[in-house]
Amino acid sequence: MNGPSRLKLVITTITAIGATVLAGCASSGSAGGSSGSASAPSGSASASGSGSAASGSASTSGSGSAASGSASTSGSGSAASGSASASGSASQASGSSSGSAQSPADLVPAAIKAKGTLTVATDATYAPNEFIKPGSSTIVGLDPDLSVALGKQLGLTLNMVNAGFDTIIPGLQSGKYDMGLSAYTDTKAREKVVDFVVYYKTGESFFVNSSDTKTYNGLDSLCGVKVSVEKGTTEETDATNQSKKCVADGKAKVDVLSFGDQNGANLAVSSGRADLGFADSQVVGYMLTQSNGQFKEVGDPVNVTPSGIALPKDNGMAPAVQAALKNLIADGTYATIFKKWGMGTNMIPASEVKINAAIS
Repeated sequence: MNGPSRLKLVITTITAIGATVLAGCASSGSAGGSSGSASAPSGSASASGSGSAASGSASTSGSGSAASGSASTSGSGSAASGSASASGSASQASGSSSGSAQSPADLVPAAIKAKGTLTVATDATYAPNEFIKPGSSTIVGLDPDLSVALGKQLGLTLNMVNAGFDTIIPGLQSGKYDMGLSAYTDTKAREKVVDFVVYYKTGESFFVNSSDTKTYNGLDSLCGVKVSVEKGTTEETDATNQSKKCVADGKAKVDVLSFGDQNGANLAVSSGRADLGFADSQVVGYMLTQSNGQFKEVGDPVNVTPSGIALPKDNGMAPAVQAALKNLIADGTYATIFKKWGMGTNMIPASEVKINAAIS
């Protein structure tokens, strides 16, 4: 989502037409409002073994509770004794090891370690990555669960707050936020202003009302079509660029309808205002399981790209977050979280957890 944009999650309640589009959520709850907090219990995760970053297990469980619009997760990370690990520099992306082992917490810059707390921004309208648990103000989803696990590895308290997707990167630049964990696509344009640590891969998919008999496949099929997207997302950029291509080829433009959150983009499709919705593949896939048959996916996913955790440019946190993710992959926590939220096919191996790995 944001700048060129992200791959995000989706929850949609469509009361205007008397239909519940999103109900329920995988394991923890389901879609809801637009603000809230999730809290997780403090704890520590340890890992031990030899020749690898971590071979123990890390606990990521915790119960969500409202906390004045913020979600806190805390814990302390312990060193992976006897394990090969990071040098504290971007070269760690290669997964090589040398010298004595360091835990992710050891790689946290002194100034950040002294602060002890990170403000993590997310746009909680993008299930299954992040959304509000119905009937509460608690943020749930893959990214909140991952923030709990990362906090334990880094020895920091991660306070998750709900923010508009297109405000998160500017907030990282201004110092308002310390991390953006919100299904961001890692792009070269975004890398100019923030650093990314890749944590999964996904594509972009089209969805329409189930009664729609038209066929769409590939970006070229969008010429002359009304397409709904969330503002600031990669999909908004791709649809806008495709519109220019359509016109250059002598075809009708793409009518790009941008909305403040994914719920608004979904409503535009269900109400007939838009012909087609365009969002991250995992968001569309999750939405289909929650929409009571109202929507269907059409065509093949396009533009499979890496998604990254966004960090302030050159503040030194990227190697620590990279090491933490590799530990979570090694001890199985990563797989547990991704499978819990139906994103097992989006997982990547530790060798692909890289810093600033945009392909476009």
